[in-house]
Amino acid sequence: MSSAASQAAAQPAASVERVVARVRRHARILILPVLLLVATAGAATYLLLTLPEVWQLIAVGVVALLIVVLGCLLPFVSWLARRTTITTRRIILRSGVFARVRQELLHSRGYDVTVRRTWLQSAFGSGDVRVNTGHERPFVIRDVPKPFQLQAALDELMEAAHSLVADRRRAEQSTLFDGDTIAWGGR
Repeated sequence: MSSAASQAAAQPAASVERVVARVRRHARILILPVLLLVATAGAATYLLLTLPEVWQLIAVGVVALLIVVLGCLLPFVSWLARRTTITTRRIILRSGVFARVRQELLHSRGYDVTVRRTWLQSAFGSGDVRVNTGHERPFVIRDVPKPFQLQAALDELMEAAHSLVADRRRAEQSTLFDGDTIAWGGR
């Protein structure tokens, strides 16, 4: 990921926006739903083979179906619905199953990228990547695999974006002061 970020950072300002990385939360959050699915399948199979009454079989089937849908399928769909895309110009965070939410952060708006890891995240090689924008709340990419690699790529992309913004400002300033007359309020 960092080689793609360094190549993307070296591109000129007029280049096309390219995707550097697409990340999701670490898949370990799906461990409990998978264990619940296995336990539900085992218990439902046992009960369906041992219970004599039809209404009991229907009740076991309905309860097992509810457990699978609410405890296994919904967490998986919500995991699939949350995605972070990092391009050469911005970070795009998409989430939501029924109501879609999209947050964007331009690389030129970020100031500092840090990684925060709990002991469990350290054990699985993941962490939270926080992009400080200077506002009250930082932009957080939660529980991503290989957070230090992502941090390095974001640092490179943000540094390149800041240098491009500085170059544009210098170019604008040099065109403003090319004579004795200064146009106030002009952009």
